[in-house]
Amino acid sequence: MPDTYTYPAEVERDDDGRYVVVFPDFGWGATDGATLDEALAEASDLLRELIAATMREGKDLPQPSRPSKRRPLIVPPVQIALKAALYEAWQQAGISRRRLARNLDVAESEVRRMLDPGHATKAGAIDRALRRLGKQAAVTVGKAA
Repeated sequence: MPDTYTYPAEVERDDDGRYVVVFPDFGWGATDGATLDEALAEASDLLRELIAATMREGKDLPQPSRPSKRRPLIVPPVQIALKAALYEAWQQAGISRRRLARNLDVAESEVRRMLDPGHATKAGAIDRALRRLGKQAAVTVGKAA
C-alpha cells in the first residue's frame, strides 16, 4: 500500500511542440498542454482518473517510483487520495463491504459510496473508516507548483 498517492510524471514535447505527460507507474494514459504549466495542471486530472480507474477495476494501485529532475511529482486532488487510501486499507483488511459497514455502524450502501471514486465523501467519514481499519490519514501542505 503506498503511503502517498503523489506520482512522478514524464514530460516530453511532441512534434507539434505540445508538452505530453505520462505516468510510467500506471503504464497507460496521457495528457498534454500547450505550455508546461497547462500540461502539469492537466496531469493532476489525469492522475485522478488513473487512480479512480484502477480502483473501479479492483486492482492494486502501483507503488510510486522515485521522482527525479526529469520526473516531477504530481499531486492528485485530496478527495481521490483519501479514497485511494481507504480503498487500499479496505483491500488489505480482506473484509467485505458489509463487514466494514457493520464495523462503522452504517449501511452497506454508504460504504459503497465511500469506496466509489466518483462519489463525494466527507473527509471526516473517510478518516473514521481508515481508523477502524487501523490506518490514519495525514495532511502535508507545501508550496503550490
